[in-house]
Amino acid sequence: MKESPRKQNNTATLTLSAIIVDDEQLARQELAYLLESHPDVEVIAQGRNGIEAVELIRRHEPDIVFLDVQMPGLDGFGVIRKLVEKKAKIPHIVFATAFDQYAVQAFEVNAVDYLLKPIDKGRLAQAIERARKMVETRSASPEHIQALISGLQARPPQPCKVLVKAQNRFFPVDSRELIYASIEDGLITVVTQNMEGTSNYRTIEDLQNALDPNAFWRVHRSYLVNINRIKEVVPWFKSSYLLKMDDRKQTEIPVSRAQTKRLRELLKL
Repeated sequence: MKESPRKQNNTATLTLSAIIVDDEQLARQELAYLLESHPDVEVIAQGRNGIEAVELIRRHEPDIVFLDVQMPGLDGFGVIRKLVEKKAKIPHIVFATAFDQYAVQAFEVNAVDYLLKPIDKGRLAQAIERARKMVETRSASPEHIQALISGLQARPPQPCKVLVKAQNRFFPVDSRELIYASIEDGLITVVTQNMEGTSNYRTIEDLQNALDPNAFWRVHRSYLVNINRIKEVVPWFKSSYLLKMDDRKQTEIPVSRAQTKRLRELLKL
């Protein structure tokens, strides 16, 4: 936040630093265009997904973030959850969504405001003014952050969507349907009961960060599995194990030595 040279009633106007996050390029461009009519808002970065949002927010520490709710992988609420987990500075959040059922959830996690797509200029101006007042009064107090954390804890993680490319088409897949993912030569393959395709994530780590940590487990440097879709644990040589998965091929996935101890604890072996 900095003072703008623009004068209004002999007082300086505070310039808000802002980040836009949306998985749709046209939506980012539209919002950036609308914000051009607000010289007291400076867009310092844009992100395409939840993972980028977390990194951009931690790096730039903006005053305000315009955050899409529905994104493949890590959704808007998941972004806040990750920031809380990483003990990052929480900016003022304005959610953007095409569905008004998220409005109540937005306020449950103490968002500044929510905007329905297509975004109305008047509503955008109201959201900016609300954010400005909160920045000027430094309303992000410890009590505010605690309320945010409590709201997130009360709201269980929602199943996210993962975009899978198969037969030159893209399909949003509920994360609960994922059985396992593997990586070879930099390409991530995702397997469900009815589909096998590739993911747009660059690394297994990025994909793992977007998923429920209580359900998905990195059993090997090349494999990520849904523990709810393990069909059988097969003893292997030298006290190691294979996991037979619940896909059509009943794929057997090796458990690394480093993860064998966790497997024994998880399944009481």
